[in-house]
Amino acid sequence: MKRSLIGLAMGLLSLAITSGAGAAQSYPDAKRIVSVGGPVTEIVFALGAGDRVIARDTTSRYPRAVMELPDVGYMRQLSAEGVLSTGPDLILTRDSAGPPDALDQLRGASVPMVEVADGFTADAVVQSIHTVGKALGVTERSDVLAARVEDEFAALSADLAAQTGMGRDPVRVLFVLSNQGGRLNVAGQGTGADGIITLAGGRNVMASSFVGYKIMSDESIIAARPDVILMMRPVSETDVHARRQDTMSLPAIGLTPAGQKDGFVYVDPAALGFGPRTAELARQLHQDLLAAVR
Repeated sequence: MKRSLIGLAMGLLSLAITSGAGAAQSYPDAKRIVSVGGPVTEIVFALGAGDRVIARDTTSRYPRAVMELPDVGYMRQLSAEGVLSTGPDLILTRDSAGPPDALDQLRGASVPMVEVADGFTADAVVQSIHTVGKALGVTERSDVLAARVEDEFAALSADLAAQTGMGRDPVRVLFVLSNQGGRLNVAGQGTGADGIITLAGGRNVMASSFVGYKIMSDESIIAARPDVILMMRPVSETDVHARRQDTMSLPAIGLTPAGQKDGFVYVDPAALGFGPRTAELARQLHQDLLAAVR
């Protein structure tokens, strides 16, 4: 009897896990997909299923064709009503989307929803590809894409290892998310910025100080001694010079190696999202970081 109860409990637990995990479900017949999260949308299109997407969120800006689709809003400020008003038969979203109330409403709706786990490593990218591929019912394509992406990450890792063997120290990087009147909001560990800096062979100077993003004091920034200030490239080209000038002209930055040698780099915002182009974007960032300290 005891053994039967244990077996029943394990079966119920397995069922609960399967039911709660969107990745365990497949919807090959879904033709009206709302895709939330830039990396998720990139994967859908890379798998040749872009024609099944009817709406996307504001962070989904690649490939160019997605910009012609209706925008349901910023990934972390979704309206359940807004998403459902597009008439989807499947919602694909990063599990870091929000707000929580909106996600709860979407989970309770009659429309299936698959949540793709957020993560800032090569393994996380590969797993996301498999999750989306299964949700779309195109696992053969996702296996091929995942294998290609794994090869790209392996090649990047080998190239960086070769340079490390030549005695080259990692470039010390301070990622600035925003400049709020001279107060810099910077990236610690557990962020897309920290992940892409690491993949690019750099060293996030705030990784050992805190998790997430935090406004730092001038003293902390000076003590961190970054070689390069890294920021996301603005969408508008008219803001490119102004954003750089406003940050590099700060007194605290002027007292760092980055300020003294004008070490500044822009990175494509997509690099922080960890999608199928991540290895390529990390390689480009690596080259840009080296060029900035030469």
